[in-house]
Amino acid sequence: MRDYIFLYINGREHKVSGEQAFVPVTDYLRYELGLCGTKVVCAEGDCGACTVMIGRLENGTMVYKPINSCIQYLCQLDCSHLVTVEGLKQNGKLNPVQEAMVECHGAQCGYCTPGFVVAMCSMFDEGKPLTACQIKDGLTGNLCRCTGYEPIVAAGLAVDFAEWEPISKLYPAENMLKQFKEYLQKPLHIKSEGKELFVPVTVNEACKFKSEHPQTVLITGGTDIAVNMNKRGLVPEVLLSTSNLPGLSAIDSREENGRTVLEVGGRVTLKQLEDYISKLNEEMKYILWVFGSPQIRHAGTLAGNIANASPIADTPPFLFMMDAEIEVSGVNGSRKIKMTDFYTGYKKLALQPDEMITKIHMPLPLKDEIVRLYKVSRRQHLDISAFTAAIRLKVDQGKIKTAAVAYGGVAAVILRMTAVEEFLIGKEFSLETCREAGKLARSEISPLSDVRGSRDFRLALAENIFSKFYHETAERQLVCQ
Repeated sequence: MRDYIFLYINGREHKVSGEQAFVPVTDYLRYELGLCGTKVVCAEGDCGACTVMIGRLENGTMVYKPINSCIQYLCQLDCSHLVTVEGLKQNGKLNPVQEAMVECHGAQCGYCTPGFVVAMCSMFDEGKPLTACQIKDGLTGNLCRCTGYEPIVAAGLAVDFAEWEPISKLYPAENMLKQFKEYLQKPLHIKSEGKELFVPVTVNEACKFKSEHPQTVLITGGTDIAVNMNKRGLVPEVLLSTSNLPGLSAIDSREENGRTVLEVGGRVTLKQLEDYISKLNEEMKYILWVFGSPQIRHAGTLAGNIANASPIADTPPFLFMMDAEIEVSGVNGSRKIKMTDFYTGYKKLALQPDEMITKIHMPLPLKDEIVRLYKVSRRQHLDISAFTAAIRLKVDQGKIKTAAVAYGGVAAVILRMTAVEEFLIGKEFSLETCREAGKLARSEISPLSDVRGSRDFRLALAENIFSKFYHETAERQLVCQ
């Protein structure tokens, strides 16, 4: 057992203990180390000014990804290597991305510039030149108020890729890897100023600690809880970080009753899932793509999005529609809970105090099933949903044989629309049927009004989404028949 966090920052070793273990990464960088290139603007992961690169041990090598450091706390970064904008110089000079930003006038006030530079460097570190579309996609999580994006994208296109040195070359990982492998075998326990942090190295240790500390707050990607800590004054007395738990970062698959079922580990990030599923299901790929910025998706996890228990979460409607199962582990072993039974009320889970999500069993649609996922929000990317829907039908010779429908944003929890499903089965697949299904769906819900949408707006969406579904899919059915 050790009582300090061990990490590297720009190639230098750091050991962090006591109260500092509970501060945001940005605070430690700016106030303890004087690394002020990492800016803080929104403190909730929206603007990207705080973007840094985080390197972790994966399959024997260091793999670097961009994250928002304002919503990462030091307690999450044990056994990792943090690279800030100051650490991106090559041989003491500006690197090709930084040079291109200067030459293309990619900055005015400059406040957002370090975040743009780090985000672009993370893209080039993948080992290939970029197109304008790839640059824009990779900068989804970076906002600029004064420069405008055209010169920034131009800078990305102007980068001399032949001169680019990967992060692994700037910071040889041999010594880091040796130390990380050693430290990852030891649990971490810190107590300071009435706060407690535990970083276990086995699931059994985690569950035992939770059973002994019912007030424990679990943190993995932290993309939601850290916002509450920054903005809403949440101060967890006991934190359990899953960052060092082995065996929860893999995605496997199996065949079950002719259907592919993904087994997604509890620490699998949304970006990992997006990359894995990109060739398997276009609808789920799209929902993950608009989920948030690359920085958010590289940190946030599917398990975290589920455990957050928000009725407007983006991924649960798909899981409801596909009859997914959540595997949870506790001191007495593991069990599976149907996704449709996982929420017992607003922000309430069907978990025992000692249990945690360790795996999600996610069936995928069959080739002859029609699936559409809908997210209605004020902007396409990096926004909270006002309404979500998931619809899955199997149509044979013009008749609906099976149906699964889930709505989000219309109640305290995600709803499986069973009455609508029963109505659809056996009906002709037609616009009239879909209109009637929409009317029934509207009558089955009682949404609230809030800042994202009024009750009437959500009622209209609940009804009209079926007409949209029909118009998007009817042509395919005509071709298939």
